Formats: sequence, C-alpha cells, structure tokens
Amino acid sequence: MPVVILHKHGQTFQDEVRPNTNLVVRAGIKQFPYPNLQYECGMGKCAKCATRVIAGAEHLPPPNWKEKKQLGERLNEGYRLACQLWLEHDIELTQD
Repeated sequence: MPVVILHKHGQTFQDEVRPNTNLVVRAGIKQFPYPNLQYECGMGKCAKCATRVIAGAEHLPPPNWKEKKQLGERLNEGYRLACQLWLEHDIELTQD
C-alpha cells in the first residue's frame, strides 16, 4: 500500500492509500488527505491542486497535456497536479 506524506502550512500528514488512488478523489469523499489538500475542479482545469513532489517522482508517469498547460515552467520545479496522478508507489508532496 502506497504511503503518502503531505506537507502543508508547517504540518505533516501521512497515511496509506490503496494502489491506483487519486488524492483529489479521496479528498472529495472526505478521506485522507481531506481537509488538508487544496483542490477544486478535479479535472486539471484550475490547477488549485498543484503540489510539488519531494520524493517518489520517479514512479509517476510523465506529465499529461493538462499538466503541461496548467503548470508550464513549474513542471521543471517538480510541480504536478494531484488530480491527474493515480498513485502506485510511496510519494511525498508539499502544497503551498
């Protein structure tokens, strides 16, 4: 089971999730990382769920067209859209 670590506002939140989990979907049904993850549309249109990947990026697929459009140069800084990621491995994220 993948372990997710989320850093936000000086706090750290950690939990296990099932493989093939999307954090925005989980937050939408009030499961971890709710209420700590900022998100809105869940479809890659608003970029409210932008998070910087601290560890585990090597296990993620390449950014899709929605991430490229919304994040632009921030992709080079390690940012991804949480709504576009289906987790299979441990990951550590931070959200501004």
